[in-house]
Amino acid sequence: MHKRCPAERWSAGATLKSVESRYPAHWEADVVLSDGGTAHLRPIRPDDADLMRAFYSRLSAESIYFRYFGPRPTLSDREIAWFTNVDYDNRVALIATIGTEMVAVVRYDRVQPADHAEVAFLVEDAHQGRGMASVLLEHLRAAARERGIRTFIADVLPANHRMMAMFRQAGYTAQSHFEDGVVRMTLDLATTDSAVQVTAAREHRAEARSIERLLKPESVAVIGASREPGGIGQTVLRNLLAADFTGPVYPVHREVRAVAGVRAYRSVSAIDGEVDLAVLAIPAEGVLDVVKECAEKGVKGLVVVSSGFGETGPEGRARQDELVRIARAYGLRVVGPNCLGIANTDPAIRLNATLAATLPGQGRVGFFSQSGALGTALLQRVAQRGMGISTFVSAGNRADVSGNDLLQYWEEDPATDVILLYLESLGNPRKFFRLARRISRTRPVVVVKSQGVPTGHAARVLRLPDTALSALFQQAGVIRVDDLAQLFDVAQLLAHQPLPAGPRVGVVSNSDALALLAVEACRARGLEPVPPVNLGARAGGAEFAAALSGVLPDVDAAVVIYMPPIPGGHAEVAAELVRVAGESGKPVLATFQGELGMPVELRVPGEGPSRGSIPSYPAPEEAVRALAHAVGYARWREQPVGTPPMVEGVDTARARRLIADALVPGTEQVEIDATELLACYGVEVWPAEPVGSADEAVAAATRLGWPVALRPVARPVTAAADPHAPRRSGTVRLGLGEPGSLRQAYADLAATLSPGATIAVQHMAPQPSAATVVGVLQDRDAGAVVSFGLGDVAARLLGDRAYRLAPLTTEDAAALVRSVRAAPLLLGEYGYPPVAVDALEDLLVRVGLLADALPEVRRMDLDEVLVGETAVVVLGARAVLRPEVGPRLDVGPRRLR
Repeated sequence: MHKRCPAERWSAGATLKSVESRYPAHWEADVVLSDGGTAHLRPIRPDDADLMRAFYSRLSAESIYFRYFGPRPTLSDREIAWFTNVDYDNRVALIATIGTEMVAVVRYDRVQPADHAEVAFLVEDAHQGRGMASVLLEHLRAAARERGIRTFIADVLPANHRMMAMFRQAGYTAQSHFEDGVVRMTLDLATTDSAVQVTAAREHRAEARSIERLLKPESVAVIGASREPGGIGQTVLRNLLAADFTGPVYPVHREVRAVAGVRAYRSVSAIDGEVDLAVLAIPAEGVLDVVKECAEKGVKGLVVVSSGFGETGPEGRARQDELVRIARAYGLRVVGPNCLGIANTDPAIRLNATLAATLPGQGRVGFFSQSGALGTALLQRVAQRGMGISTFVSAGNRADVSGNDLLQYWEEDPATDVILLYLESLGNPRKFFRLARRISRTRPVVVVKSQGVPTGHAARVLRLPDTALSALFQQAGVIRVDDLAQLFDVAQLLAHQPLPAGPRVGVVSNSDALALLAVEACRARGLEPVPPVNLGARAGGAEFAAALSGVLPDVDAAVVIYMPPIPGGHAEVAAELVRVAGESGKPVLATFQGELGMPVELRVPGEGPSRGSIPSYPAPEEAVRALAHAVGYARWREQPVGTPPMVEGVDTARARRLIADALVPGTEQVEIDATELLACYGVEVWPAEPVGSADEAVAAATRLGWPVALRPVARPVTAAADPHAPRRSGTVRLGLGEPGSLRQAYADLAATLSPGATIAVQHMAPQPSAATVVGVLQDRDAGAVVSFGLGDVAARLLGDRAYRLAPLTTEDAAALVRSVRAAPLLLGEYGYPPVAVDALEDLLVRVGLLADALPEVRRMDLDEVLVGETAVVVLGARAVLRPEVGPRLDVGPRRLR
C-alpha cells in the first residue's frame, strides 16, 4: 500500500495564513533525550527547505519505507514546499534540531471529523532509540489539543515495531486494527493518569542520565589550564590530578606544551582521544566559541567556572543566555557559569573538577550548592566534621543544570542516602515541589534557602511570603533549616542513624546539668523526654552501655552526653555506645566530649563514617534540634501519599466561560464577586444584598428573613491586600431582629465608613460558629497556594495562617487546618465546642481544585468563612482575574526550563 503525500489528498480549498503572524513561538522548547543529550524542538518554517532536503538525504531506505510505505529516494520541490509551509492549525509540523541539523520531524494533518488528525514521524537513523519520537509526540499532542484536535490516527506498517510500541507506551488510550496490510492506530489525546506517569518517568530517566554523564565522565579536558601559579584552570587541573581521577585528563592551552607535567593541547579538537567532560576556565568573551568547538568534538557536558556572565549585568546576562542556547542546541548540559565545579568521590571515578583543594571523603550525602564563592567553605565544613559526600555540584549562576536536575539523579543513585541543597533561588518551583514530594518518600531532602535572588540567576522572585514558602517545603516533606550549621547537623544524623519511630527521647548522661538542658530542649521542640539517667562523672563504658541498653526499649531515640571531668577512657565508652546503638536499631546521638561531627571514636569499624556511626554535637541542644527535624520528617513519611479527591458539583467548563466573559479583550485585570465562580465548584456564598439606604436595608431584610447582619461589602482585592490582615473593629452589626434596630445600625455603620462604601444585608448565619478566612494566591512560578487562618483580630495580628500548594489532597486539607496555632479552638479543646472541621476541609479541597484549574484567578479571598457545628457558611468572596500569559512552568510536555 502506498502512503500518499498529504499534498495529494488535502482539500483544494485549504488556504495558508500568514506564517509570520501565526508562528506559535511558545511551542519551541529545549528537551532532554533518553540518553541525556539535548535537542531543540520548534515548529517548522518555510525557510527550513534546505534543512529538510539535507535531513531527507541522510535517511535510510528502511526509514523512508516505513514512513511512506514504499520507496521515495528524494522529495520534489513541490513536496518540500508542502512539508515546510503549514498553517499551524489544520496542518502542523514540529522539527527537532541538534546543532545546525534537523534530525526529526513529526506532523499532523486535520481530517474529518474535525477533531481528528493523521500523525506521522520521521527520525534520522543516527538518532533513533534516543527517545526523540516520544518527546515529539508529547509536544505535538499539546499543540493539537490547543487547536481543538482530540484524536490522533496513525497508519503503521506491521514491521515497524518501534513506532507501534511508542504509540502503545505513550500512556494515552490507544486502539488498533489491521486492514489492507496496515495497522491503523487511534490515540485518544485526553490526559490520563497513565500518560502523566509515563511522561514523569521519561523525564526522570532522561534528566538523571544527563547528570550522570556529567558526574561519571571517562575523560576530562581543562580548557584554559595555564602554567600561571594560582590560575583557575591550573587549580582545577591540579585538583583533578590530586584526586587521582581514573580517566585521562587533557589540559588545553594555545601556547604551552605541558601543564603540571601533563601534555597540553592547543585546542579541544586537537585532543587525540574522546572527551566526555570539559571544564572551561577562560575569559567569558571566548567561551561561546569554545562551546561550539566542544560540541563538534563530541563533548557530553560542560562545567563553566569562568565569571563574567549574568552576575555582571545585562551584557553578561545576554552572554549567559547565548551560552545556554548554543550548548543545548548542540546536545550539551552546562554547570555554571561562575561556579565552583563538580565532584564525585566514587573510588571508580575520583572526580574533583572543582576549585576546592579540600574535598571530603566518600560518604552517603549528595550536596548541591548554588553559590560558587561559598562552595569551598561548605566543603571544608563537611570535611572538618568527618562527614563524607557521594557527589557535589556547585551550579553558580544556575543557567542550565539546577537543583531539580540533581534531585532526578539522586533519587535512584545507590551511593546517595541524603540530599542537601543550598538554594539561593528556585528556577522552577512547581517542578521542585513535585519532585521533592516524590523523592522525600525515600530519601530525606534538607534545604537551606537564603532570602533574595542573586543577580546572575535565571529565576524570578516568588511573590509568596517566606512563611508560605516554609509551609510548601513542609508539605513536600522537605526539611528546611535556618543555616548551614543546622544543614550539616541534620545531615550527619540522617546519613548515619535510622529514622526515629516517634517523639519519645531518652537521655543518658554523666552530667546532671547537661541532662536537664537536653530535657528542656526536647520539650521546647515538641519531643517527649523520659526522666534522664545520670551516671555520675566517673561512669565508664560498662555503665554507659548498661544505661543505654535499659533506656532504648522504652523510647524512640536517645541522646547520650559524655563529658568526663578527667580525660581518658573515652575509646571504651565510644565503642560501647556504637555497639548498643547498632543492636537497638534506633537512632542515637551524642554530645561526646564536645566534639563536632563524626568523631573517629564513634564510627562503626571500617573506612570512614558509615551507617551506625554516631554523630556528635558540641551541645545537647544542637543534638535535640537535629533529632526534632528527623522526628518531623519521619512523621511526614508515615502519612499516606494521597491524591486530590474527586468531589461532586464541579463544573470547570462553566467556570472557564465565566472567566472568559469577565476578561474581555484588552482587559489586563478585573475584580469580580466570586459567588458564581465558587458555585461552579460546589461552594455556596451566603446571599447578601447591597443597599444604599436604611429603607432598602429593611426591605432586603424582609426578603432574606430576620434576623440579619449588616456589613460592608468585601474590601477590594488588590495585589497588596491581605485577607488575614486585621479589619477595622466595629464594622459588622449582628443579630438585628426588627426594623428599628436595623435603621439605627445602618446609620451608625454608614457614619464610620468612608464615603462611597457599600453596605450589604445578610441573613444571620447559624450560631455558634468560628470565623475563619480562606484565600488563594496565584504565583506564576510556584503555582496556586491556598491559605487558611482564623478570622479573629488576634489571629490576624499574629499572622497565624497556614499555606498549602494546590490542588489539595484530603491529607493536605486536614494538615492545613491543623497547622495554625489556633487550631485547637476548632477541635473542641480549651472548653470550645468542636465545629464541622470535615466540612471546612471539603471547602478547602474545592477551593484548591478551583485555584489549580483556573490560573487566571490571580487572587481570591473568602472572608469570612463561618464554621458551625454541622456546616460552613461563606459570607463573602472576591476574586481578581488576570489573563494567563505564556505556558505555565511544569505544565504540559517535557521541556528544559
